[in-house]
Amino acid sequence: MKTTQKSADRGHTKISWLNSHHSFSFGSYFNPSAMGFRSLRVINDDRVAPGQGFGTHGHANMEIITYVVEGALEHRDSIGTGSIIRPGDIQRMSAGQGIQHSEFNASKTEPVRFLQIWIPPAQNDLPPSYEQKSIKPGDGKFVLLVSPDGEAGSVKVHQDARLYSARLRADAVLTSPLDSSRHYYLQVVTGTLSLDDQQLEEGDGVAISDETRLELVGGRDAEVLLFELA
Repeated sequence: MKTTQKSADRGHTKISWLNSHHSFSFGSYFNPSAMGFRSLRVINDDRVAPGQGFGTHGHANMEIITYVVEGALEHRDSIGTGSIIRPGDIQRMSAGQGIQHSEFNASKTEPVRFLQIWIPPAQNDLPPSYEQKSIKPGDGKFVLLVSPDGEAGSVKVHQDARLYSARLRADAVLTSPLDSSRHYYLQVVTGTLSLDDQQLEEGDGVAISDETRLELVGGRDAEVLLFELA
């Protein structure tokens, strides 16, 4: 079973320095039919103006994953981490018992676009922690970015969830077996592609359950994320 959410149907927040699209209910956007999928609670597609960003604010008991699409994002937090996140990096911050952090566009001249992903942890009140690695999307194949045990050099998330990324050139075919006992969510990050002859474009998402195989055909400059969830 596959259920598609088109890009235009996402929630939208736009202010002077932020243009954000919400795949699931977030902030002032509330859609009772879009409260998340399995343990996947938030996918926000954020575009932040040069030199602007989210000032210091707090979170608790949430696994927060950041995937930069273009530009550079500066992160600082209350456990002493300071870093710049760029395309090809994957960042995981476990808010745990509580953490304060800020996120700003690291450039004064260029915009930054990133996906921020929230997944509740399997266990609450863990010590807050941070992890960041450089893992480029696979060219014509899925590459593991996030896993429960940090397998294959991925970052560790405190939940039974995995995240993969891939890029597809025009007309390239990517097939992958799926475990029918698991659930999957495909997010189109850039470009266009087709799934079972359905055309997908940037911002589209597909919830997948009770399936044993995935086949994608690249269209134009396609980059995708695939979540595997319990």
